[in-house]
Amino acid sequence: MSTTRGDAGDSSAGAATTADRGLGVLILRPRPTLARSIGLPVLAMAVPLFVTVVWVLGPLGPAALAAAIAGVLVFAGFAALAWHQYRRTRIQVSRLGLVECGFFGRLQRVARDEVAGVLRLDTYRGDTLETVHQLFVVDRAGRCLVRMRGTFWDDDAMDAVAPALGVEQALRNEPVTLAELRASDPGLLYWFEGLGLHRP
Repeated sequence: MSTTRGDAGDSSAGAATTADRGLGVLILRPRPTLARSIGLPVLAMAVPLFVTVVWVLGPLGPAALAAAIAGVLVFAGFAALAWHQYRRTRIQVSRLGLVECGFFGRLQRVARDEVAGVLRLDTYRGDTLETVHQLFVVDRAGRCLVRMRGTFWDDDAMDAVAPALGVEQALRNEPVTLAELRASDPGLLYWFEGLGLHRP
């Protein structure tokens, strides 16, 4: 887990003071290995592909070579943008609530008085027996306010949420499929999750 502490409006490390009272803000970031585990395989496939394209199109003339180079630059631009978005993704947690800055730039604020508790459970990964840790910050109606998937967030980050908010955490020990979770807690999942899926 990568965490720092700052004041309510700042993600920098350091002492936390807001309006003359201490307010510790815990800043959670995605798994540090995530960029490498996704980026390196993509790079390993992309580099030989682009070299081949440039080698094949080179003899066709300057226009074809320029198009190939433009394609490489566009790909590099998307890769740089993805890296930037990954670096800015975070969840800030304090006794006042949460602020989530998602990968696609969405900023979501959840006040502490909207939060009823934290739910932890494991879901099956597709049609396999592998499981994924899930954390849901829920409201009093059982709807998901903020969700953390083990694919992107490590256990230390998930463990820190309930204590930082000062709320109760419920733990379900038995893994479930997305379809089972949709049946028991329809407010937790996106509309498309769990539709037509069955336990393996």
